[in-house]
Amino acid sequence: MKMLVKNGRVVDPASGIDETLDILIDKGKIVELKPQIKVEDVKTVDASRLVVAPGFIDMHVHLREPGQENKETIRTGSLAAARGGFTTICCMPNTVPPNDNSGVTEYNLSEARKNAVVNVLPIAAISKGLKGEELADLADLAAAGAVAFSDDGKPVANSLLMRRALEYALPLKPFVIDHCEERSLSEDGHMHEGFCSHRFGIRGMPASAEEIMVARDIILAEQAGARVHIAHLSVKGAARCVREAKARKVRVTAEATPHHLVLTDAALETYDTNFKMNPPLRSEEDVEALLDAVRDGTIDVIATDHAPHAAEDKDQEFDLAPFGITGLETAVSVLLDRLVHKKIIPLGRLVELCASNPARILGLDGKGRIGPGADADLVLLNLGKEIVVEAGEFMSKSRNSPFIGWKLKGTPVMTIVGGRIVYPFAKE
Repeated sequence: MKMLVKNGRVVDPASGIDETLDILIDKGKIVELKPQIKVEDVKTVDASRLVVAPGFIDMHVHLREPGQENKETIRTGSLAAARGGFTTICCMPNTVPPNDNSGVTEYNLSEARKNAVVNVLPIAAISKGLKGEELADLADLAAAGAVAFSDDGKPVANSLLMRRALEYALPLKPFVIDHCEERSLSEDGHMHEGFCSHRFGIRGMPASAEEIMVARDIILAEQAGARVHIAHLSVKGAARCVREAKARKVRVTAEATPHHLVLTDAALETYDTNFKMNPPLRSEEDVEALLDAVRDGTIDVIATDHAPHAAEDKDQEFDLAPFGITGLETAVSVLLDRLVHKKIIPLGRLVELCASNPARILGLDGKGRIGPGADADLVLLNLGKEIVVEAGEFMSKSRNSPFIGWKLKGTPVMTIVGGRIVYPFAKE
């Protein structure tokens, strides 16, 4: 059935649109976009007083399937994404077994077709077994449907291997994403190294561990003329490296997470393991530098690094608990409340960071924009609605969020994928 989204404030920086329009959808595509479309025999969605944006795209999600389905599955992760306003998510390869061969890539895509309510795009491993010793078959992985290559969760420590990955990926559509961490500096650390780590008595991870690897990846990408995407940028010096590289026209892009933009290492005073992630929460100076990088275009994308863990894994002594937090269901509200409503960035810039730019970087031609011929992937936002983050409402299997109990203004109220409403969820 056709669908008509009426009277919404359409915000699409990719098309230069910010005005009240109707959107006509047919067969999963947008077929018309203009004021006051008149058509009969159509499902109508009243978007009055709502923002209609291109469906958000999360380039950095851990779905845990195969192998750790007690933490998350492709199904539950996709439901969490839909509730959070994301219509496309990219799943990282650190599953059990890892996505280092075409069989696992094809499994991800097959399970997504059967069970996911949003688009799921697999990111495959750079190295076999995520061991950083031998390149995976990147061409075979690309042919199977991988959209990028990463050993995320682990840095590619061997510089020659990283150089070869960049070179081999160069003629392929997928590109390289790196978790930038010099493990010889950060090993056995559990939070950012600084005043707070000394005060709390927790072994720290220095900013230099990230800065060194960001600088190395930029040097290698520049030498190869290849693309490199820096995952979860978190420190001032690394942002400076990316900014300077972009000025030299190096093919580098970068992402930041909501938690690194709104939280600092001071939050770890309670030793709550839901504030433990890698990269760790950084200093107030780093947060301010990241916000500057978001404003000036140094950071291209905001991604959640959604990393679900079972309660028993997080309910341990701080040093023993794993890194990672959930993010799909809180990200958009946190960003609206703390960035848009506080006028750190305008709404259009947020849409650019969460939809237009990820679509461009991933080469998803039909996504990240609203216009005739585009995929009918949309998110409807209520900028004035106030919510309280409650773990019991999560669709994710896991509850390891630092934002539980936060009162936030602004939230997704409807998610449409391929012309089908996937949130709010249909009643059984």
